[in-house]
Amino acid sequence: MAKNIMIQGTMSNAGKSLLCAALCRIFKQDGYRVAPFKSQNMALNSYITKDGGEMGRAQAVQAEAAGKTPDVRMNPILLKPTTDVGSQVIVNGVVRGNMNATEYYRRRTEYIPAVLEAYNSLSAENDIVVIEGAGSPAEINLRENDIVNMGLAKLVDAPVLLVGDIDRGGVFAQLYGTIALLEPKERERIKGMVVNKFRGERAILEPGLRELARLCGVPVAGVIPYTHADIDEEDSLAEKTRRETGRKLIDIAVIRFPRISNFTDFSPLERYENVSVRYVKSTAQLQHPDMIILPGTKSTIADLRWLRQSGLEAAVKKAADAGVPVLGICGGYQMLGTEICDPDGVEASGVREISGLGLLEHTTVFRNEKIQRQTSGVFDKVDGVLSALSGMAYEGYEIHMGRSRERLPALTGNGNVYGSYVHGLFDAPGVSDAVVNALCGKKGIAFDSVRAFDHAAYKERQYNLLADAVRGGLDMDFVYRVLQREA
Repeated sequence: MAKNIMIQGTMSNAGKSLLCAALCRIFKQDGYRVAPFKSQNMALNSYITKDGGEMGRAQAVQAEAAGKTPDVRMNPILLKPTTDVGSQVIVNGVVRGNMNATEYYRRRTEYIPAVLEAYNSLSAENDIVVIEGAGSPAEINLRENDIVNMGLAKLVDAPVLLVGDIDRGGVFAQLYGTIALLEPKERERIKGMVVNKFRGERAILEPGLRELARLCGVPVAGVIPYTHADIDEEDSLAEKTRRETGRKLIDIAVIRFPRISNFTDFSPLERYENVSVRYVKSTAQLQHPDMIILPGTKSTIADLRWLRQSGLEAAVKKAADAGVPVLGICGGYQMLGTEICDPDGVEASGVREISGLGLLEHTTVFRNEKIQRQTSGVFDKVDGVLSALSGMAYEGYEIHMGRSRERLPALTGNGNVYGSYVHGLFDAPGVSDAVVNALCGKKGIAFDSVRAFDHAAYKERQYNLLADAVRGGLDMDFVYRVLQREA
């Protein structure tokens, strides 16, 4: 069986996911077979495996860093929020239904056998398993029947590194307070503390680090610098969906739905030097982009109502009438049609029928059975602005409850308005180039001016950049002692 190590955090977004990805890459670089594992993930950013299972995007990224094919065993439980108090529950890649929070927390111990089966089979195939916790282990209201933080650490006998985020401030209180709230047996599992996202010189921190180690009785295992590696982040808390981005030579506006999902679809477009990808949530932010994208969403009807109420629906339709290319992906594609019907209340929005934007001629009907599969092929004939995509190869995955047509091409459209159910559409070699080139041609500028790149090579460089930063800030000798139970 594999050695294991668990990364827990003082809060959500402390950097657990990227630290696990970095450790996966470091162990791979050092010659080990390594796999990531997170028993329970709550996120709208998901991934479809080759066999059609659904898992958290973060574990798919970690698998890629480890040089492994993503596998639902790496994330046996995925919760996809549908409302403020409920989620769709996915176990081993398969939808089990919608549950409110109270019902799920009451029933979650039922999933322990599935969690342990997934973990044990990964452990049997690898040398090291890097385990990610969720939120904070100090959420004492959730301690009973925990299966993702200290409860899981106990089940699989994992030593823990506790990570705090200094960029948000109060990192000493984060780490000290978290450990203080743990029970004695739980504290014994904390083998080291890690200060993450540090900007500055470590020497300034040293007095505080020494005092923290004395107070907690736990050594500081490292100080990791704030790292600008371009790696897909876990969910819509990601900084890039909130920050203000200046407009560049080619400007693409992505509508920032309240329940946006799979925004990593557009990462390839962000990696051109002179292309801006802005996430907008008001008409004032929209301005006059060269392309508008309506992304995926976990709650199509609720987010369509938001689009309407915010005034962005009218702005998108006006831009489309003026010839601006508009692309809808999954839920965004459904919104572009004439009507959305939810006769069985699949989305729990309370709305059974709602009119769409009417920019494409299709009606979407939600069904209880979820479509989730990887897909590939070549584009049919594409008319209009994106005609260069005709006959090009694509690959990606579908994940949706709605049905819009019996035979649905990978990309459908009417000249400058297009829709697709395929997530990851821009990842295929040449597709993002063709789209950006088309936008350049429409604007009368040379494609060379936006600087194309090798997507696969770029991603490898980013994983290595992240690994180098973590290897430089973390005491890896100490980490290996922890793995060997010598620390």
